[in-house]
Amino acid sequence: MSAPTIDAGRRGLLRFATAGSVDDGKSTLVGRLLHDSKSVLADQLEAVELTSQARGLATPDLSLLVDGLRAEREQGITIDVAYRYFATPARTFILADTPGHVQYTRNTVTGASTADVVVILTDARTGVVAQTRRHATVAALVGVRHLVLAVNKIDLVDYDERVFRRISDEFADYAIGLGVPEVTSIPISALLGDNVVTRSERISWYSVPSELEHLEHLDITEDITAETLRFPVQYVIRPRTAEHPDYRGYAGRVAAGTVRPGDEVVALPSGRRSTVVAIDTADGERPFAQAGDSVTLLLADDLDISRGELIAAAADAPEPVSEFTATVTHLAERPLRAGSRVLLRHGTTSTRAIVTAIESLLDIDTLATSTPPEALNLNDIAQIGIRVAEPVAVEDFRPGGAVGALLLVDPADGTTLAAGMAGDRRAALLDGRCRPAAAGPADLDSLPTPGP
Repeated sequence: MSAPTIDAGRRGLLRFATAGSVDDGKSTLVGRLLHDSKSVLADQLEAVELTSQARGLATPDLSLLVDGLRAEREQGITIDVAYRYFATPARTFILADTPGHVQYTRNTVTGASTADVVVILTDARTGVVAQTRRHATVAALVGVRHLVLAVNKIDLVDYDERVFRRISDEFADYAIGLGVPEVTSIPISALLGDNVVTRSERISWYSVPSELEHLEHLDITEDITAETLRFPVQYVIRPRTAEHPDYRGYAGRVAAGTVRPGDEVVALPSGRRSTVVAIDTADGERPFAQAGDSVTLLLADDLDISRGELIAAAADAPEPVSEFTATVTHLAERPLRAGSRVLLRHGTTSTRAIVTAIESLLDIDTLATSTPPEALNLNDIAQIGIRVAEPVAVEDFRPGGAVGALLLVDPADGTTLAAGMAGDRRAALLDGRCRPAAAGPADLDSLPTPGP
């Protein structure tokens, strides 16, 4: 098997999340994507058809392909993040359909945190609403570089171009103001299939690709290759056989950047340095590996490295720290207080930690901060201080969640208490709002040009 090239990232795996207000059609859109791209198994489609008939519907309700929880099917809403995997001849996709209700903001953060692009739906009849802005802000908060505004139910406004242009302009103004580098608007009808997988003749005034075509051709090469190497070690391979008596390999998944034989690296937190001499896979040696590849690294020196350590590019390796600030979303019913003892999970590392302070509470709508509460409650987004028992190579969160993402876990029963991002994400977002951002190539010529 030949080694993939870096350019393969352009058409390789794409992670995207959907978001939007309740009843804007997120699940229907995802169901339409799966159905029209022929990514639905026959028994799945049969189950949807039977459920739809039981509800008295004349046509299958494609949203049921995504709303997998029984409570969701009964209520007709999405209350959890539903993940689906599908592929077209051009690309492989992992999608996350997130809830629309305000009280499930934590799920939107979860779905967007590892996404390359977030598709935000809005109803063509209502346009940009508070939830539209909230979801755009969440996406910007977790560093998503590509936003797609799907103006859904365009059929209910008679495919009116002026309605679409008005909504598109308003959203672009807001998203570009958040510092999002690329914003694209697409008029669709998820129910009828207009501009979802194939271009619609009923929207002749819109000449750019359908939503699936846009996702298939979205270029994330720079997103994948811009970072330097971050390689959390998952397993140390030492066969100690007659054939490989001295073999020592460090297995894991490249979290960020690219690595080649000859690259100088450092193991953290120990700080020991070495050089990569080979990259092994089940299919043989590779000339390089990039973000997303699962490989085994062989080093020139016999270093004492174990699971949980980080192999990083020597040129810009993070400094292990014992205390740091993080922006977290509280995920549990039980409150989180200053002084709480937790387990910190960061990469492949798990270490004891304590919440030293709740520094501020974030208003996701305005990005303003308020006086820190005594405890964090479900869905709260806040900046907190963390102290760890052993130094950890934590660095500020970067887009995609490969670097700086973390979890806080209850050491007593393993309950996930909070998901977080190392660093002050509010400050990073406000800094991004001060910089000009460019509209995406499919944003149409009516979108405004950002100011200086």
